[in-house]
Amino acid sequence: MNLILQPASAQQAAAAARLAGAQAIEPAGERAYRLRQAAANPAVLAYCREQRLDCASRPAGLRFADLKLLAMDMDSTLISIECIDELGDLAGKQAEISAITAQAMRGGIDYVPSLRRRVGLLAGLGIEALQRVYDERLRLTSGAELLVASCKKHGVKLLLVSGGFTFFTDRLKERLGLDFTMSNQLEIREGKLTGGLVGDIVDADAKARRFREVAQALGARREETVAIGDGANDLPMLAEAGTSVAFRAKPLVQAQAACALNYAGLDGVIHLFG
Repeated sequence: MNLILQPASAQQAAAAARLAGAQAIEPAGERAYRLRQAAANPAVLAYCREQRLDCASRPAGLRFADLKLLAMDMDSTLISIECIDELGDLAGKQAEISAITAQAMRGGIDYVPSLRRRVGLLAGLGIEALQRVYDERLRLTSGAELLVASCKKHGVKLLLVSGGFTFFTDRLKERLGLDFTMSNQLEIREGKLTGGLVGDIVDADAKARRFREVAQALGARREETVAIGDGANDLPMLAEAGTSVAFRAKPLVQAQAACALNYAGLDGVIHLFG
């Protein structure tokens, strides 16, 4: 196995290599290093925590160019915000909605009832608030554009699967040239949110099911797929992927994913591969 360290300096990589008993050190990307034949022992893990470095144990021989599908969550993953929390702010109910969001992402409450409660609190909000959040508050996560560009360069299909809303996923699909999206549709009447949703809710099981469907349609083997998420509702999708990545994720997700990125940007996903 190899260890991938990021975002690291050459000096930090050398120190970690000594602790891990690595046979060699080589660059894996900008501020990323691959420690060959290295052990993720307690000493090197403690050093990485102290130095605020991401450390991932990865099999040798996996290449990013060999992937066929990369799927990711939207809120707090592809983008830096939770759209529903920002809508809650414009509705004057941010504290209440954000508290429910945090509890749901930790796995403390079921996702579907939590979403219905939060959307219900948006009843009466004008649809212009959606555009305001997109224009004024939505920002791509650091490294997102680099990851998307690398996927396009190597022919890796991109799936954005979200418990958020089609208003945002549709615009991100067009803006970034994503291949597939799946999300929830807000119900709107007379220019205002009703507090309800249209159609089936995209929950954890729906995310995993869509991931399987797209992977099958692409003829992708498990090892040719990646899934990235941050919340409990991403766990079934992450379990389907050959490489699962917890990005700035809740402890429950970090404990179950193959890799965790807490300090590197989304482009850190690229560095996990050869």
